[in-house]
Amino acid sequence: MTVTTLRRHLAALLCTVVAAGLGAAVPATAAGAAPYAGPVPAADVSPPGANDFGCRPDRRHPQPVVLVNGTFETMEKNWVTMSPYLADRGYCVFAFNYGNRATGPIGKSARELKRFVRTVRQATDARRVDLVGHSQGGMMPRFYLRFLDGAAKVDDLVGIAPSNHGTEMATEVEGDSPCPACEQQAAGSRFLTRLNRGGDTVPGPDYTVISTKLDEVVTPYQSQFLDGPRRRVTNTLLQDVCPTVLIEHDQAPNDPVTQQIVLDALRADGPARERFQPECLPV
Repeated sequence: MTVTTLRRHLAALLCTVVAAGLGAAVPATAAGAAPYAGPVPAADVSPPGANDFGCRPDRRHPQPVVLVNGTFETMEKNWVTMSPYLADRGYCVFAFNYGNRATGPIGKSARELKRFVRTVRQATDARRVDLVGHSQGGMMPRFYLRFLDGAAKVDDLVGIAPSNHGTEMATEVEGDSPCPACEQQAAGSRFLTRLNRGGDTVPGPDYTVISTKLDEVVTPYQSQFLDGPRRRVTNTLLQDVCPTVLIEHDQAPNDPVTQQIVLDALRADGPARERFQPECLPV
């Protein structure tokens, strides 16, 4: 058996074990991954502050914010602190579950995002939305922007530890997989090669990337950064602005420094400010 074949077998086994371990925790309504078609059903638990479809953006907060969770996550778990943080500061916040706990093919998940954005825009009378995503949720919207006519409908895309250029922790596997999204996030995958061909960004939206040196999932952490014009793209390493930050991949959306940078990106005329100095927690 070659090294490549062995890696594929090990990756397939890992996907199977992880999927089996999570399967019991996935609600029956989520397992079918039905496309979102309106206000959140009772079986899908929204994070605090999210999915008030009576909320209307105001002049200080003109875009509703759509939160996009990462692989194996739910909106409730991924955004338990970010959602109320933004809602308490005047934003209309929305979130949804997609892609069988975000394990399905990323292109299909992007189409679910497209439908959800349409629902939010119709409900709020907003011309555009802001997207804030974690991990796969920071990268998957770029498919929507590039291939599904999403660029004209999005003002900001903020990625928290996003898998923009893949991770060395994942491997593409030939044949069926319980987690197609896992394989598609492997560094050098066919999906990411197509997504990034011709440049990391498209005209229109502003892009902010927030990364941590301690990321153990999307590695190396530099693979998260985007290339693009400085007036449209800001890449921020948490330890560059607050050296004492010890947050890793999974908890990055709950980090107070991350939340301050997200808020700056939403408020700024453009991406987050390169010289923005958040309030750092004491050692």
